[in-house]
Order: sequence, then C-alpha cells, then structure tokens
Amino acid sequence: MEARIRSLVEPIARELGVEVLQVNLGSGGHSQMLRVVIDKRGGVDSDTLERISRGLSLQLDAEDLIAGQYRLEISSPGLSWPLTTAADFARYEGEWVKVMFPDGDSLEGTNLGPVEGGFRLQDADGEHTFAMAEVAKVTRAINWKAVSGKKKK
Repeated sequence: MEARIRSLVEPIARELGVEVLQVNLGSGGHSQMLRVVIDKRGGVDSDTLERISRGLSLQLDAEDLIAGQYRLEISSPGLSWPLTTAADFARYEGEWVKVMFPDGDSLEGTNLGPVEGGFRLQDADGEHTFAMAEVAKVTRAINWKAVSGKKKK
C-alpha cells in the first residue's frame, strides 16, 4: 500500500522540486494515519507542503486506496531526522551535523558531503572522513557557537 501511495505522491513532489523521504501508513486512533515526509536542499516551505497535501488528497480520493477515514500529514524532517544515505548527506551539505558513535561519544561539525560508503565532516580539528558503519547516528544540529556569536572559553 505504501509503495502505491508513494507512486501517487512522487510525480507531485518532482513537479514541485522536492524529494519524498518516507511514506508511512499506520494506525492513528479511530482512523488510519498517512504520514509523508518530503524535503529538498534549503528546506520546504508551507506552500509546498499544502500543495502536496491537496494533490495527494485528490489522488487518494480518486483511487479510493484507503478504506474508511484517514488523516493525512505532510511534513518536512526535523533536526532529529537521521542522515543515512548519500542523498541525505548531499541534501544537507554545508549544514551543521552531530555524529553519534556507538560508544556514546559525539562530534559536531560541518557536513562536507558524501563519499563512497560514508561522509566527510569539518570540525575545529580539521577534516574527517567516516564510514557509515563507524557511526551510530548522524543528525542535523544547531551550531550554538555560531548562532550566539560567542566563542567557548
């Protein structure tokens, strides 16, 4: 079912210049919940979210794919969305990320983009290359030092 829904939303997303990251149909209380996560380099504005919601709603109603009532949620990923693919690292190249390692340590820096099987990161100590197998999770983060304009002592 999710693959069929994806096939309906992807042409709409392509037309608007966004990528479909996830389609999830699950229980949402008294009705089913359909969640679609979209994004593009630089982020997605509310007009794009609304246009995809309207377009997909019309498609779903015409196809009558989901029996009974359902709720549709179109959103962009938050900061906690894990970066796992080369496309993710390319989409968020130049952005601040947090790398979490299996031993609990973490490192923050600028995402320099994907490399074969991993990604590159720039931090205060220089440039690093990590294989995805070396990390537990990578997410976007806020560079509080840059935002506040203050340097740590």
